Amino acid sequence: MKRRSAMFAVSILLSGAVLLAAVGCGGGETTVDTDPHDKDFSPYRTASAMEAAYDYKHFFLPEEDAAGQGYVGDPMPYYEDGTYYIYYLKDQGDSYNHSVYLTTTQDFVTYEEYQEPVLEASRGSEQDAWIGTGSVVKVGEKYYFFYTGHNTSREYHETIMVAEGDSPTSFVKKEGWEILPPESLGQKNDFRDPQAYYDAETDTITLTITAAQSDIGRIVTYTLNGDLSDPQYGGIIFTNPEDIVGDVWNLECSDTFQIGGRWYLTFSAQDGALWYTSSDTRYGVYEEEPRPLDGQLFYAAKTVTDGTNTYMVGWARRSESPSSTQDVNAWAGNLVVQKVVEREGGGIVLAPVDAYLAADVQRTLLSDSTVELSAGDYVDAFTCQERFVVTGQFSYTGTGDFGLAFDYNGRMDRYKLVSFSPEDQEISLSFNLGSVYITGTPVTLEAGRTYSFTYLQEGSVGIMYLDGETAFTVRVYGVSGRAVRLFAENNSVTFSDLRQFTYSY
Repeated sequence: MKRRSAMFAVSILLSGAVLLAAVGCGGGETTVDTDPHDKDFSPYRTASAMEAAYDYKHFFLPEEDAAGQGYVGDPMPYYEDGTYYIYYLKDQGDSYNHSVYLTTTQDFVTYEEYQEPVLEASRGSEQDAWIGTGSVVKVGEKYYFFYTGHNTSREYHETIMVAEGDSPTSFVKKEGWEILPPESLGQKNDFRDPQAYYDAETDTITLTITAAQSDIGRIVTYTLNGDLSDPQYGGIIFTNPEDIVGDVWNLECSDTFQIGGRWYLTFSAQDGALWYTSSDTRYGVYEEEPRPLDGQLFYAAKTVTDGTNTYMVGWARRSESPSSTQDVNAWAGNLVVQKVVEREGGGIVLAPVDAYLAADVQRTLLSDSTVELSAGDYVDAFTCQERFVVTGQFSYTGTGDFGLAFDYNGRMDRYKLVSFSPEDQEISLSFNLGSVYITGTPVTLEAGRTYSFTYLQEGSVGIMYLDGETAFTVRVYGVSGRAVRLFAENNSVTFSDLRQFTYSY
């Protein structure tokens, strides 16, 4: 995707609000409207300083400790009695070799962080010298935490291990218990991410496990008794279709769940997107062509349900340096939760958590606005708050890209773009006015059709929802307190019913 320099003509229709329209193609500071209730980001001169100043509520980040900032990796959610227990592999900070930590929430807005690890990686030569992803399941009055023991100095690099507890907040490792990869897989390296399901009628636990065979990603099952005895290999329930997902040997953090009478299997392709496929039965075999649920920046998500709603709980990828304008590829980041809903015409799609759109906490910043764009237009439309939501509709007639442009440092050639691309049939994130492509996700776009969208952002984490069609997680460092522009290139676009709100908390 290439960008062109131009002077921009602007056509704006407003109702109920005033938008800024002084746009050029050079440098200089951007003038934006401010509100005394909103955080002032002018003192923060770098993206790193801005990141450190955020008070993340929706997208949980562990408190900085004496060892530095820690990050959320591979969440393992569990629900009981109104509380979501979200275990996660803590990266950096005071965590030793990805030990498991815990945060709890009842609404995905307010979190209670537990400071000590729930499961700590062993400090000797044991199998779990590093801890990998797992899951919690309740059997009677006992809680079992199945997890991955990772140690490349042992014969089996990865095995499935378990810890026991009388509550969901305290576990003791069960010495001598493990499941090894079956001989039929022909490898001893990749065997991890157990997701546990308990069937009270048969008193059995079934595990879905990420594995590989002949360097091709597989998802397999094991079944064992409720007292952890007699684990039996159940075979392969999904094989990676390399022509669709790509040449990956790890289909990480698999999960199965039911919505609307259909069973779904989700997984994250290593260094790739979150995918789903479906079947008539929970343990497949899953042969339906997989489809992406989000882009590459929403990773390792697993589901949790309160009996009414189902949520995907994953992490938003970050950059090693917030000032980087070249990549977003570091492991672990912020906790991100999205709602799973049925898609019209079949399948599932991600949507915002209801609490993020709740009317009783909204403070309106902009309402009922329409912006008409011609090719080359960049129009100041919003101010990037610490947390905010933009909703609206759009329609277009041409083939060029259009969407949101985030001012990074007052220079147009450093804009960060969230773009709809009719030509490429995708939503994408790019830096440096489109010259550095970060990631994208496919979507069907048709000229002349009206689409509804919801964009929400907190700190540097944003999610673009093409309502009912797809979700796309982005990371845009260093843009708070600056203008967000609507843009169009080689296209005529109308944005209508535009509304922006932030929160009363």
